[in-house]
Amino acid sequence: MSVITVFSGNYCNAEPAIKEILGKTNYNHVKDSDIVSKASALSHISEDRISKAFSAKISVFNQFTREREKSIAYLRLAAAEMLVDDNMLVDGFTALLVPREISHVLRICIIADMKYRISVAASSGISESDALKVVHKSDEDRMAWTTTVLDTRDPWDSSMHDMVLPADKMSSEEMAALVGQMLEKDVLKAGPESKKAAEDFRLASRVEVALVEKGHFAPVKAAAGVITITVDKPVLMLKRLEEELKSVAGKIQGVKSVETKVGKRFYQSDIVRKFDVEMPSKLLLVDDERQFVQRLSERLLMREIGSAIAYDGESALKIVKEEEPDVMILDLKMPGIDGIEVLKRVKQTNPDMEVIILTGQGTEADRKLCMELGAFAYLEKPVDVEVLSETIKKANEKIKKKKT
Repeated sequence: MSVITVFSGNYCNAEPAIKEILGKTNYNHVKDSDIVSKASALSHISEDRISKAFSAKISVFNQFTREREKSIAYLRLAAAEMLVDDNMLVDGFTALLVPREISHVLRICIIADMKYRISVAASSGISESDALKVVHKSDEDRMAWTTTVLDTRDPWDSSMHDMVLPADKMSSEEMAALVGQMLEKDVLKAGPESKKAAEDFRLASRVEVALVEKGHFAPVKAAAGVITITVDKPVLMLKRLEEELKSVAGKIQGVKSVETKVGKRFYQSDIVRKFDVEMPSKLLLVDDERQFVQRLSERLLMREIGSAIAYDGESALKIVKEEEPDVMILDLKMPGIDGIEVLKRVKQTNPDMEVIILTGQGTEADRKLCMELGAFAYLEKPVDVEVLSETIKKANEKIKKKKT
């Protein structure tokens, strides 16, 4: 049997067409949410955080955490594990994770012209101008996704799909009938070579995840147990990196040998930073003294601790709501919403976040109140950066214990 993947534009009325196809084929419907759920179980990253990989908006922490890339690696593994079975229709962003080498997959794109999509969006009761914004925003997400996973900015590029179905020109019944005809073709039957390609995809995905867990992010291909890892970034000591990549990949069951090659983005660098998976993945510094907090961020980065910065309490709370930092270093005396109020609100909405108070104007009463409100530690300026680094590490250890 075959597999169907469907990638569609928002407001193209793809749902009725998918329902018709499922009714005609009796395939299992696998949605993005199903693959996200499996990826979450494999990675122990929350489903909400993995789902953010589908958004064009990238977290302010991602340059340090690489959580988006990690989420995509686990989404790819989840999809690969599911593809061992046939008789399924994969619907959504994750449809584009299936490599072209797997030939028993019918790749469908459902799209419509902009006028049609705006009318569908406007039918929900919003103005045409708002509908246009909504459609453009959804396309931005899809453009960011295809750029990341397929290195192309055009989500509707016909070369990525076997069939491009115009929802504004075809009925759901017509689409389902055409898909049914395509599935009859021998080329879409799951033969030995295509099954082997699916197994290669699964092995490559397992290797990629193993590398990610060691702080390495590199494209991986597999062919009959032979793994090829592409070094596609600035590197200081290429040979040493290649040895480490081979060591990690070689331990995965099913791997017979490991090869490495350099990609188009590779060049010999005079600096390199490996991502330290033991450090806090999301550290937020909150202080209205701009020069101080910027210097502190630089000094922490020299110790492999990356951070984002907020210069006032209101901005900090917005980042907490949108990004969910793991650890916050918080000043007390700030204009507007002060540190005490930020601490109170954070502990109400994000009780597992660890907050380290760092102040130069606090009192003993402040210290006592902060600890009662749930602060992890109370430090005073000027602070020894080694002491602060050690405190951050201890906060991270507490977070890790809670998660396990």
